Amino acid sequence: MASGDDDDPIIEEIDVYLAKSLADKLYLFQYPVRPSTMTYDDVNHLTARIKPKQQKVELEMGVNTMSPNYCRSKGEQIALNVDGTGFDETNTFSTKMMDKQTFSSIQATTNTSRYAAAVFRKGELHITPLTGILQMRPSFSYLDKADNKTREREAANEGGDSSQDEAEEEAKAITVRFSRPESEQARQRRIQSYEFLQKKQAEEPWVHLRYHGVKDGRSEHERQYLFCQSVDASENSELVKTPKEYLAMLMPPLAEEKVVKPVGPSNVLSMAQLRTLPLGEQVKTLMKNVKVMPFANLMGLLASGTDSTSVLRCIQQVALLVQGNWVVKSDVLYPKNTCSPHSGVPAEVLCRGRDFVLWRFTLERSVMRKEITSIIKLPPEDVKEFLEHVSTPRINRGWEFLLSTDVEFIKKHQDIAHRQHMLWLGIQSKLEKVFNFVKEDFMPKDSPQPELIHVSGEQRLKMAQERAQEKQPSLQKDLDVRRAGNGSHVKQDASGNKDVEPMDTSSPSLPNGSVNGYTSATSPGVDHTNGNMPSPELQEFVTKTFRKHFVLTLNELKRLFNLHLASMPAGWSVFHSVSDHMLQDAVLLCHCKQIMVPFPAQSTAASDEQKVFGLWETGEDYDKHRRLLYDLFTKNYRIRRNMIQAKLTQEFGDAPKADVDRLLKDCCISHAGMWYLKGTIQS
Repeated sequence: MASGDDDDPIIEEIDVYLAKSLADKLYLFQYPVRPSTMTYDDVNHLTARIKPKQQKVELEMGVNTMSPNYCRSKGEQIALNVDGTGFDETNTFSTKMMDKQTFSSIQATTNTSRYAAAVFRKGELHITPLTGILQMRPSFSYLDKADNKTREREAANEGGDSSQDEAEEEAKAITVRFSRPESEQARQRRIQSYEFLQKKQAEEPWVHLRYHGVKDGRSEHERQYLFCQSVDASENSELVKTPKEYLAMLMPPLAEEKVVKPVGPSNVLSMAQLRTLPLGEQVKTLMKNVKVMPFANLMGLLASGTDSTSVLRCIQQVALLVQGNWVVKSDVLYPKNTCSPHSGVPAEVLCRGRDFVLWRFTLERSVMRKEITSIIKLPPEDVKEFLEHVSTPRINRGWEFLLSTDVEFIKKHQDIAHRQHMLWLGIQSKLEKVFNFVKEDFMPKDSPQPELIHVSGEQRLKMAQERAQEKQPSLQKDLDVRRAGNGSHVKQDASGNKDVEPMDTSSPSLPNGSVNGYTSATSPGVDHTNGNMPSPELQEFVTKTFRKHFVLTLNELKRLFNLHLASMPAGWSVFHSVSDHMLQDAVLLCHCKQIMVPFPAQSTAASDEQKVFGLWETGEDYDKHRRLLYDLFTKNYRIRRNMIQAKLTQEFGDAPKADVDRLLKDCCISHAGMWYLKGTIQS
């Protein structure tokens, strides 16, 4: 190929041989934390091991403890922190001194197809492809072991049975859910997660190796495999490529490279990618990410020349009109068979709650979060998410709708506005049945309401009295039965009428119905003389809840009750306007009592968090142990385990450890060596 005009003539030709003997087992080790002049060739290599599939290598090398640069006191201190004062086979440093260090590898590159090791001998160049390029860096895993030792010593120094405390603190109530079949997209996300990769890496076993130094005879023998073992000319292939083809082989064009892009968040999409989708998918994707948008802004985000009529057709399938602006539908944000990432509430319940929020914004500019929560009975995190989608908080005005009313769109598209109004009337009808309200309760007082039917206060009172009379027989019957169960005498005359004579269980020296720090079921907080008693359904819920949790604050009980309401199927309205007072009455009627915990004066707990109730009677012999525990907590809001053990032993003889463990697990929670009733721990 050379000619007389070439500026770069060929001086020498060298034969190149491809050696394959070590092609699948040759690694290049790099030591980036140490200069090349300071090699590890003369350092004593203690152990070596490898995980071939992951290309992970660990080398354990000795440290010269006799070197003048070695600090013996520091080495002894590190060994003491890691292994403690004891001695066994699991010790990291057997000589009670840091006498070794571990090097762990990371891959410098995952693609080694362009890298090879080459040796030149007698005018021949022999190259061997590399299997991997690994960077060896010091591993400090022994520091993790030292931290664990420190935590164990701190736990041992705390008062009480710290090991039991930790075990009890780790024991928490869990909710068991049966997972649905995993989608392909979810499976891809799972196998790319850090946790999955760590698990797969841990599953591969280590292969232990024997290290041979650079001057060892075995090393010299292995180096011979870097030369091509067969140099038969008949097996050699001559390069018949043109210069351009050969250059393309050495440096392939970028288009041929398959670059694996990281999986981005599902809500991240470039405009170029967006416009490759069908129009309906474009509108759905935009609304799902933006949540609320004027129609003019939506048209501006779509490609120029897009037909507005087609966009209007698409937007009505995925969004609702609120104050002239389009808001994404709830079932688009919360698809079927999903649940809330905050509370685990099913998607159907979330959709009903969010639809109520959007419906309220069709009536007025601002809503109050507390009022919304009291109606839809969903956890505060979910309610806040609903409001943040479409509104912003204003001082003394609640949550105000995010955008101003788009009057221009309503005037221009009156037919669509009317159709959306009729759609909202249908949604309102469903919501009224689910949440048991009427629209008039939420209408702004200063807005004209010519179409509404006026109901006077006297008429409403009469209607309420009629409803109460209808429910009176069943409530009175339930009241008679429960009074008889609480120790009251039931008389029945010849006509079959019943008369209840409650027993006198009060004490003139104990005001407010409290006995030894507990509020009993005969306290003035429960009205036994009228028909406004907690319903049997409410008492059943309270009974089941306390049978499961044993001790609850009023705040936690309200949270569980709201979750119970939210999980009910649509249209199921057994509970009507249950107040905090009625909830407390139900607790006191269900064999529970209030525990007067003496919270510290500087406590920041809310009033609902300071009202603590405990299950008093289940009919088991174990009840007396629980009552004794409650009595201890009326004297102090936190107690050590040994004090509880001593009190049980004093009252009931030898108390087995299993009984004490069960008692603490049912009623208490541990923190820093002290035990607290559930829900009363002070941050």
